[in-house]
Amino acid sequence: MVKNNNAARSAVAMAARVRAGTLRPSALVKRALARSTEIGGLNPFMLVDHEGARAAATDSDARAAAGHAGPLEGVPVAIKDFTPTRGHLTTRGSWSTGDHVPDADPVIVQRLKAAGAVIIGKTTTPEFAYSSYTHSPRWGVTRNPHDPERTPGGSSGGSGCAVATGCVPLAEGTDMGGSVRIPAALSGVVGMKPSLGRIPMDILPSVFDNISHFGPLASCVDDAALFLSVTQGPDDADIQSQPNPEPIEVPVQASAEGLRFALSTDLGYYAVDPEIAARVESAAESLARRGARVERVDPPWSRKINDTWLEIWGVTLAAAWGDRLAEFRDRMDPNVVALIEGARDMGAIDFKRIENYRTRLWQQLRAILAEHDALLTPTCANIAPGLDTADKDFEVDLPDGRFAGLDMCCPFNLVPQCPAISVPVGTAQGLPVGLQIVGRRFADQQVLQIAKAVELDHSPAALDGGNPALYRTY
Repeated sequence: MVKNNNAARSAVAMAARVRAGTLRPSALVKRALARSTEIGGLNPFMLVDHEGARAAATDSDARAAAGHAGPLEGVPVAIKDFTPTRGHLTTRGSWSTGDHVPDADPVIVQRLKAAGAVIIGKTTTPEFAYSSYTHSPRWGVTRNPHDPERTPGGSSGGSGCAVATGCVPLAEGTDMGGSVRIPAALSGVVGMKPSLGRIPMDILPSVFDNISHFGPLASCVDDAALFLSVTQGPDDADIQSQPNPEPIEVPVQASAEGLRFALSTDLGYYAVDPEIAARVESAAESLARRGARVERVDPPWSRKINDTWLEIWGVTLAAAWGDRLAEFRDRMDPNVVALIEGARDMGAIDFKRIENYRTRLWQQLRAILAEHDALLTPTCANIAPGLDTADKDFEVDLPDGRFAGLDMCCPFNLVPQCPAISVPVGTAQGLPVGLQIVGRRFADQQVLQIAKAVELDHSPAALDGGNPALYRTY
């Protein structure tokens, strides 16, 4: 097997070579477009813009030659189909959106382009980004590059797949309940939910939503930091955008010595695959060897967290897209239809009381973070599920009272000011495992520094000689 040289494939390295004049953006984009064809059997893209990407690469060549290269100059990136992009078909994975081609970019896309990034295409998403799988009634099933009979996760599964296969070093995703971190963990890449408002969220019907985040899926921690550094910052398009976010350093300096970490492999109620728990514990031990203090904690939590998040998510879907049912019910994902219809039974007062529950959850997490710099957990409790399963298969209680949930992400969308990142820490049953690092409010930089320390000991190259998904053709 050819070893995986993550550094050479990173956006940071690509942009540095472009600035140094040793690599042309057009060469990077040519390779990315060719790779998009090689991995087509996995279905990570609903659109690849060959013509537009080549034209943008030519412009990037000229900027670089003139000495005006940006921090992402010439780097191929992909944008999730949930996010509108000027001049590109944007469907949000649904037939109900028609053939909409936006005439403007949201803030995040404007900033990526201004930094010199070249958008090569739009990645697949389940309808309205509703699922932990990437199955779309319009664009079909997206597959895991480590095992095509399994899901890459969702809802940013196309983006995770595009990064894991080496097509692009960076892809944009959205995270409402884990939709960046889940595919990162299941596909073996880095994925981050920044603190709420670090990247302006201006693509939803409401700018007062408080569970939704843009975030990067990245080949490495430094690339995730680079993505944040060029996309963060206030904009009046999002009234909740942070006015003065802490600067993000690139490259990231690893940090563990002298820090205190809380470790919970089950959050008090999950049934977790023993191999996954072992990989997370191993990562915690590596941090301890770097001078950190790791202490086990047992949060007083239950699946009510997940049920509460699902209530919020159902109401969000119903408010934003529930009016589509009258015309498009038969062409919509039945699970989306069920979520929307179920949300109609939620009373306004009961919905408002959810804030009281979220407050108690925050007070409990606050007590942990008051004594620790971050909380360490698995990102997902299970390995990537087979394509013959569905979200509902994991929404059950086991005979021993444990919750059989797939991922362990949505609790931290209920406390959205806390950044959370998933970083690869090896494999279980031959499939990727992610460690989730949850930080204090707005402490994005520190979360990246901790993740970098983990990455130094647990990158695919360090663990097993490489990531075979980078070299296969599907």
